[in-house]
Amino acid sequence: MKHNRNPLAKAINYALGAGMIASLAMTAAPVSAQDDDEEEAADLDRVQVTGSRIKRTDMEGALPVTVIDREQIEASGESNAADLIRNLPFNSSGSYRPQSGSSFGGAALVSLRGLGASRTLVLVNGRRMPKAPLTGSSNDLSMIPMGAIERIEILRDGASAIYGSDAIGGVINVILRNDFEGAEIMVGRAQVDIPSDGGDRGEGYVTFGTASDTTSIIGGASWNSRDIIFARDFPWTTQGASFYANNFTTIGESGFDNFNWTELPNGACEGAGDSFYTVQTPSAITGTQCAFDFTSVSADEASIDNESAYLRADHRFTDNWSVYTDIMIAKTKSFGRYAPVPDSSYFASPVTASSPNNPTNPDSPLYDPSLGLDPQPVNVWHRFSSLGNRDNNIDSELYDLTAGMTGYVGQAELDFGARWTRNKVFDIGRNYLVRSTAYDYIETGLYDLSDPNGNPDDVLNAMKAVISRISFFDQKQMYANASFDMFETGAGPIAWSFGADYFEEDYSDQYDSLSEAGQIGGSAGNSAAGGRDVTAFYFETLIPILDNFEAQIAGRYDDYSDFGDNFSPQVSLRYEIADGYVVRGSYGEGFRAPTLPVLTQQTSFSATSVDDEASCLAQGQPADCNLQINEFIQANPDLGPEESEQFSLGFAFAPFDWLNGTIDYYDIKIDNRIRSFGAQDLINFEQAGDPIPPGLSITRAPSGAIVRIESGFGNEGFVETSGFDLNLTSGYDALGGRFNHNLTLSYVDEISTDGGRNLVQDPGTPEMRGVLQNQYAWGDFNFVYNLNYIGDQCDEIDDGECIGHVPSWVTHDLQANYFTPWNGKITVGAQNVGNKRPPIGLGFTDGRDYDFNLYNGYGRVTYVRYTQSF
Repeated sequence: MKHNRNPLAKAINYALGAGMIASLAMTAAPVSAQDDDEEEAADLDRVQVTGSRIKRTDMEGALPVTVIDREQIEASGESNAADLIRNLPFNSSGSYRPQSGSSFGGAALVSLRGLGASRTLVLVNGRRMPKAPLTGSSNDLSMIPMGAIERIEILRDGASAIYGSDAIGGVINVILRNDFEGAEIMVGRAQVDIPSDGGDRGEGYVTFGTASDTTSIIGGASWNSRDIIFARDFPWTTQGASFYANNFTTIGESGFDNFNWTELPNGACEGAGDSFYTVQTPSAITGTQCAFDFTSVSADEASIDNESAYLRADHRFTDNWSVYTDIMIAKTKSFGRYAPVPDSSYFASPVTASSPNNPTNPDSPLYDPSLGLDPQPVNVWHRFSSLGNRDNNIDSELYDLTAGMTGYVGQAELDFGARWTRNKVFDIGRNYLVRSTAYDYIETGLYDLSDPNGNPDDVLNAMKAVISRISFFDQKQMYANASFDMFETGAGPIAWSFGADYFEEDYSDQYDSLSEAGQIGGSAGNSAAGGRDVTAFYFETLIPILDNFEAQIAGRYDDYSDFGDNFSPQVSLRYEIADGYVVRGSYGEGFRAPTLPVLTQQTSFSATSVDDEASCLAQGQPADCNLQINEFIQANPDLGPEESEQFSLGFAFAPFDWLNGTIDYYDIKIDNRIRSFGAQDLINFEQAGDPIPPGLSITRAPSGAIVRIESGFGNEGFVETSGFDLNLTSGYDALGGRFNHNLTLSYVDEISTDGGRNLVQDPGTPEMRGVLQNQYAWGDFNFVYNLNYIGDQCDEIDDGECIGHVPSWVTHDLQANYFTPWNGKITVGAQNVGNKRPPIGLGFTDGRDYDFNLYNGYGRVTYVRYTQSF
């Protein structure tokens, strides 16, 4: 391959890809042989854009699509696809990213419009990315090979009429490289500044391609890694103060703990280990408590290591027909470390008054007469540090194979084929607690609470468990599509597309037997498994009404084997009022099918504490007592789909050769939203006279006392959101080189649930996010400056009022590239060159030091890359 050493050409391509669809011309599909060269050239200019199956020549269609091309991807400085996509301004409230201490582990999600990851559809090469087994409802962006990406298209509108379920918040379509000859290799390293240790990154890819008159092959491998980061290595981390350490509480008459926390006597805190310490607290009976500093050992961010390989082959065996195959294999390894197991006899059975480990027992070595307590059952709150840190290794494997054929029958272009995907995860956890054994040993004294680290190895090993979670989400698919022109109007032919999809989903999330039985301390979760098949038929037509006015109508019917069917229509209009000025709008209806984890989860039992006046009075207790009831968390067979209505209106403009842009308004309403209902939620519904969601129930005895509650997911209420997106792109020659600028802003005007107050600027919900990208190309050099903006928010909400302030977060990135005479490229750069910290202790911290979904704590990230083309 002859390497393009001219940065000017790259800069021009960068500008074209930012807001307009012109850069998509490179993706034209094979066409039939034409005798007329002009017709062939015109056909080659027709491209398929995300949100439509009809190829077209217009730069701006009726739907709002943002394109991020390869040059922009490289200029971002990101080393993996997950961070690149998560940092889109349209991921307005942030989303889950790899972390330690979560059942999702090293997964990375995206949530367009802040509507949730399960309402964002992610495609790879126009086809659904397989669901992540650990969530069962969303896609793991960590599995996307960064080095294989040609461009990313973001449809900022609903698209259930085209793609079916989940496309409510929008669609992200990752297009892998498909037009490349030669070979290219890139290697890179990066280092973060703010953690004093850890977090370093590596990246690289190898790409090769070859083509003849009839056959083309492109393939390669991509890898990236990030080291683990421990909480203790951040300068803002404060000492953890968990009272799951070496404490006990007495038990009141109601059977619940009085929560007068008391350190186990005889120095049991100081002797437990370095991470234990004594604190003074006025509420404790003795005036002291034992605390455990979990931040001294736990990881804040999991390590992650992604390796992937991909291959695309295309062979034209006649003038009109080709066969193709796409193969992708991705493997991700993640390691997380959590502090030793915290647990309490509160979740098992109290330590009896006669136990050697009961500090109120006069015969116990822990007895302290100064406490003034009569012998009585107590609950212990203990950190099982002698078992070691909880270490979790998660291995994810994705296999994706597509084979198909495309060609022409007359004027109709056909595309049909089959696809098979397997996404499997192995999650192995070490040093977890066998709860039943542990509390038997505590009761009998085999395990000594006063000297945790002095317990014999055979005792500790008998209390210790290796837990497992093996999950998979498999899919088989067959598809067929036909596109053609039929009927002529005065403004041109009417284009049509018809197609059908059939796919089968097979899902399993299997926990080990001790976890299923609730016998594991330090972990939670239960198994789920099931399958379903979906049959879909869809159509789309593009009708030119006038030379400058067209309508696009689409519809899709989906039939699910497990809950029912749905029809999603969409109507879009495009009016070119003058050269370079386009008005567009669309209305569509969408849906989200209930996910397999929700529909198939195994029933689990919980002795849940609730407030229920009737039960309290029936048991002879005060009406405002708090008591435990039997809660059964189960799958809901009556769960139905969410349904949405979406409206968009936009304006695309190009007043000058050096300036173009778009502004679009969106409005989304989701009815029958799927949400989780706990025991107290159902009690509150019943007391208020509101209906309990179908499939869930409360059973009471004749006395009025609750016998059991069946809780879980149900349909209830609605969500509304609206806002604006702005994109401006500029390119011009100056100072002996070429300047290109791209500004993307996403503004959230409103988001509310059930007609309530506007939640915009609540903690974790900024009003605006934006990115300003700038490039200057001069000779063999190329320079990049990016500005990243996340808007301000309230620190907290009290009775609907904004209390405190989270300031806006602005960071700056720099990059320099040198194109060598030997077809190489040297890149050096830094993200967040000002080393700015995230807002610490402000906003939606959710138990962390900062909003982990919205910001990062890396500070300055300095990187270097070398790319060689052959």
